[in-house]
Amino acid sequence: MKVEILYEDQDILVCIKPFGMPVQSDKSRDTDLLTYLKHHIYENEDLDEEPYLAMVHRLDRPVGGVMVFAKNQKAAANLSDQVQDGSMVKFYQAVVTGELPDDYGILEDYLIRDGKTNTSKVVKKGTKGAKKAELEYEVLDVMETDEGVLSYILIELLTGRHHQIRVQLASRGVGIYGDTKYNPGFSKTKKKYQQIALYATRLEFEHPASGEHMVFKTEPEGDAFDVIELDEF
Repeated sequence: MKVEILYEDQDILVCIKPFGMPVQSDKSRDTDLLTYLKHHIYENEDLDEEPYLAMVHRLDRPVGGVMVFAKNQKAAANLSDQVQDGSMVKFYQAVVTGELPDDYGILEDYLIRDGKTNTSKVVKKGTKGAKKAELEYEVLDVMETDEGVLSYILIELLTGRHHQIRVQLASRGVGIYGDTKYNPGFSKTKKKYQQIALYATRLEFEHPASGEHMVFKTEPEGDAFDVIELDEF
């Protein structure tokens, strides 16, 4: 599986993570993005030892899209600070089953993660271990299809919780198209989808060394998005 690299210098590497590829090594032992990129740096820079490469944010395995990695500790610390203070801007496009109540809105919940099942769920504020999760959404289109009503939406992720977008939308009855983990319309007894209709399409941050405002964009791709006509947008 080839990874498209959008930008690289001595401090950062920006690429498009393919859907279906884990960001880091997991129990599947499939090729992961971090290892792939380390091999790329090792070969291109003719190094004698394993290169430094740090992951500062994540994408779920079935999600594709733009990611940035740090190539040294100083860059990693700077980018991590941007993630924590919310100055790193992350936009996603998604297809969900059903309709949201408003064309635009902010979803705010408290989520708790279950490490045993690798899932998260919405809980009441004040629940021990729960973390605040917030996102903004805009409905781009609503379509009647053979699969039922589908909505095409743009999402700005304001916090970065485990499975956040998937959980928050599913809790409102509009799960991500193809998501066998959170959308009951795609249970594991049905067709198992490698990809879900969620894609990280825009990433903005300040370059950790120069301070330049960096913007990287891509468009959704893969079978999960074939249910809509993206050419219109």
